[in-house]
Amino acid sequence: MSRRVMIRRLEASGALATGYLSSLLFFSSFKYIRIFSSKFISIPQIYEFRDSNPKMATARVDLDGNAIKPITICMIGAGGFIGSHLCEYLMEETAHRVLAVDVYNDKIKHLLEPTSQWGDRIQFHRLNIKNDSRLEGLIRMAHLTINLAAICTPADYNTRPLDTIYSNFIDALPVVKYCSENNKRLIHFSTCEIYGKTIGAFLPKDSPLRQDPNYFLLKEDESPCIFGPIEKQRWSYACAKQLIERLIYAEGAENGLEFTIVRPFNWIGPRMDFIPGIDGPSEGVPRVLACFSNNLLRREPLKLVDGGQSQRTFVYIKDAIEAVILMIENPARANGHIFNVGNPNNEVTVRQLAEMMTQVYAKVSGESSLDTPTVDVSSKEFYGEGYDDSDKRIPDMTIINKQLGWNPKTSLFDLLESTLTYQHRTYAEAVKKATSKPVAS
Repeated sequence: MSRRVMIRRLEASGALATGYLSSLLFFSSFKYIRIFSSKFISIPQIYEFRDSNPKMATARVDLDGNAIKPITICMIGAGGFIGSHLCEYLMEETAHRVLAVDVYNDKIKHLLEPTSQWGDRIQFHRLNIKNDSRLEGLIRMAHLTINLAAICTPADYNTRPLDTIYSNFIDALPVVKYCSENNKRLIHFSTCEIYGKTIGAFLPKDSPLRQDPNYFLLKEDESPCIFGPIEKQRWSYACAKQLIERLIYAEGAENGLEFTIVRPFNWIGPRMDFIPGIDGPSEGVPRVLACFSNNLLRREPLKLVDGGQSQRTFVYIKDAIEAVILMIENPARANGHIFNVGNPNNEVTVRQLAEMMTQVYAKVSGESSLDTPTVDVSSKEFYGEGYDDSDKRIPDMTIINKQLGWNPKTSLFDLLESTLTYQHRTYAEAVKKATSKPVAS
């Protein structure tokens, strides 16, 4: 029986699920083999495809024991750090399909190769969401949209505030609009920066209340969002992210948009950001881990902004991706919720992070540690005018643990070892060539 005839018969039965029909139409290169069923049902009990992942043969269930149906996901920002890891997991561990949307695909090229076993389940669409009419069509084709697109490097917040606001608020508006108008579920990536400064930051330096972690604990449904003055343009990012969160929440309340908001707390791992002058701009300033990696690769002292006294928590990208998968596959538990995704057990000052990275890099590279491992610089010198910061960010994990049962597993040492091993293997030779002085003839 031809695939077209099969679809018509299933449609005529009135029992064909929309999701299954779209999977047949979208992946037209698959060869249909068989459906085992004594009658037409909404979801085929068994179906097999050419070149399918062997792991798909085992039925996967959600947290409530229900069978997980393969869906199509429109992933905006699929070519970035988080997107590339999420695409990998979806291809390797699930039967879901991905419409990968981005302006670059360098970090997911290995998934897009014609010889890849996942080539029929992932399509790359090169477009910029702020000026491309194709976006709505892609969102309509999918069951779920995940929006990862953002400007999210602190150096840009006060040096490129307009771009930061446009990227994180204005450019995200069509995504929210199309999802709401077309009744499509949305998982939107926000930021832990949404919280701004902690209540504890306003306590006197000698106050005993500073020893109480509750003044620094950040809760999705309770903590206020406290930003600095307008002239401190570093808060342009957090403010734009807060406003798009409020818009999404309002769309849910007034128009029934099914949404989940993710607030990442410093996700760390391979492929994060770039190394200036190697696979990014020479004058660029990536986030702290990539900054320190760049210093280590070049055997330069690690630069500590304002002494590196700010405290942060770090979570391994692979742990964090597992949390996102739970959100994708458990919509009944995730819809309408905002989730902190971090690891409160991996809390250190930025200075302590620099010291740990220096030790770990010496181990994985076999190189001796620097005589002067760190150097203090002012935030004005490093980031420019208008920089401000929060002193401490600790995620409360109550909601995500209750709704999805998720807890991070990887220690700070282990995630640094994995990441720095990748950084050394990927960049060491390129940096050495870029920094070597030409030999005089």
